[in-house]
Amino acid sequence: MAIGEKDAGSSARVEPVASKTDKRKQSLYFPESMLQEIKEEAARLDRSLSWVVQRAWKISRLEIKKLPSVNDIEGGDDDADE
Repeated sequence: MAIGEKDAGSSARVEPVASKTDKRKQSLYFPESMLQEIKEEAARLDRSLSWVVQRAWKISRLEIKKLPSVNDIEGGDDDADE
């Protein structure tokens, strides 16, 4: 998976890549430090960035579903604790 140039700000872009089963493409944006951590884990595991992100989603999705929607929170600020 190719990594694009830095966007405005400190985020890096993961270039769109189509899988063999899904022809849709999607760009995902990560803070530079997070992308570096994902790259390091992918190298350690000898896996692709895509595989690491997909596994992370599968492991965490039940916890993420427990989070309140922005419509459920007074003030509705996204990423308030980051």
